[in-house]
Formats: sequence, structure tokens, C-alpha cells
Amino acid sequence: MWLFAAALLVVVSDQITKFLIDRQFDEGQFIPVIKGLFNITLVYNPGAAFGLFPNMKWFFLFFSVAAIIGIVLIARYYMKGRTYCHILLGLVLGGAVGNLIDRLRIGYVIDFLDVYFRSYHWPAFNIADSAICVGIGLLSLFIIRHQQDF
Repeated sequence: MWLFAAALLVVVSDQITKFLIDRQFDEGQFIPVIKGLFNITLVYNPGAAFGLFPNMKWFFLFFSVAAIIGIVLIARYYMKGRTYCHILLGLVLGGAVGNLIDRLRIGYVIDFLDVYFRSYHWPAFNIADSAICVGIGLLSLFIIRHQQDF
């Protein structure tokens, strides 16, 4: 249950924010939030993370579906009874579903969070991407810390 609750929270917040940004911004338009550090901007990303591999739509669709199935199976069979792990896997699941919705609905992913320092900009990302990174990062730390339990 925690797996799907966390995933639903990520998907809903991801899709709402993408919808609002896409309606209010033109591609490339930005608004500074923290001058010198953070902007809200609209970027259409046809590729993977950081805009890599922009012409591989079918691969990303297949990979997303495989990841979603894998996450559900891992949660069910390997993380049974570990609520914390289910929540973290739910973040990853929600992120995968959120970006998959974009790819199926419009053919690309909407990114809008722009972190930068001086002239260096980290590639724009979204809530789904953040949930995936946080979920995988914390789950990795949990597994390393509790590896004797696995």
C-alpha cells in the first residue's frame, strides 16, 4: 500500500506542476526564484536524463514500462514488510510513471527546475526526476547500511 501511496503522490504533484508550467510559460522562458542559483523555466526534453539520446522514444517507453514492472516485483517479493523501502520504491515508481505519462501523452518530458551557479546550469529536471533520484539514493544508503538483512 505504501508503495502505491507514495507513487500516487509523486505522479499527481508531477503532473500538476508540469501542466501549470506548460500553460504559463513559453519554451525557454524563465523566472528567477533565487537569483544566481535557481530558475523556473520550461524545457521540452525528448531524450533521457540531461537531454541525452533524444531520438530513442521507443527505447524509453520500453525501459519505463520494464522499470515499473521491476519496481513492483522488487517491492512485492524482495522488500516485503519493509515499509521504508516501499515508500522509497514508491518515489521511484511515481517518477517513472510521471515521465512515462508525458512520453505517451505528448512525446517528450516537460522539465522546469533549473539549478545553476554562475554560467554553469545543471540540466533542467522535474518532480518525477527528483523523486527517482531521492528514492534510489536513499534506498541505496538503506541497503548498504542494512546489507546483512538482504
